[in-house]
Amino acid sequence: MSFLSLRRVAQLLVGLFLYGFAIAMMIRAGIGVSPWDVLSQGVSLLSGLGFGLTTNIVGVVVLLLWIPIRQRPGVGTVANVLLIGPSAEVGLAVLPVGEELWQQVLLFAGGLALLAVATGLYIGARFGPGPRDGLMTGIHRRWGWPVWAVRSVIELTVLAVGWVLGGTVGVGTVAFALLIGPMVNVTLPLLRAPEAAARRCQAVEPAVRGRARGIPVR
Repeated sequence: MSFLSLRRVAQLLVGLFLYGFAIAMMIRAGIGVSPWDVLSQGVSLLSGLGFGLTTNIVGVVVLLLWIPIRQRPGVGTVANVLLIGPSAEVGLAVLPVGEELWQQVLLFAGGLALLAVATGLYIGARFGPGPRDGLMTGIHRRWGWPVWAVRSVIELTVLAVGWVLGGTVGVGTVAFALLIGPMVNVTLPLLRAPEAAARRCQAVEPAVRGRARGIPVR
């Protein structure tokens, strides 16, 4: 395996770990999280399962929804499902709860910035999208519906379900929706793996992608 290929693998793994840790920072801030994390929080409260495990389960369910839309997962897709939940649990174990407003704002802002960097890392590694983004792009490709409409319907639906189940919706949820896109537009070009490395790995990946293959945000 070449140096550039190793860089892509390391970039994927670091990006996914930081992604989960960033989610934990925003949860500890207590002022709202992304729509999908609102859903995971709600399911966690209803089921009594830990947030990390719930995140994994939601990821698996979303991945199963790829089957009828004929979307194929990549190595990065499977890694996303397996690694973000445990890394979020690590963050929840070591981070304090924000009690003062300034602590909440710092935790949330730091988590949002870290998540933008993490997204640039794992998507920029070019191993495939996360299950939630793949669902969005797969529906777009299968039926031709506008990406913005598909994403809006999916995220509003999971937000509503998560809120009804007790997930945390707040000003942070709005801030996430407004800011994450522009922030990732900055980090993704900076962290994207070189095309040459991606092409070389794609020449080797068919054997791997006999089992699997494959933006943001999760």
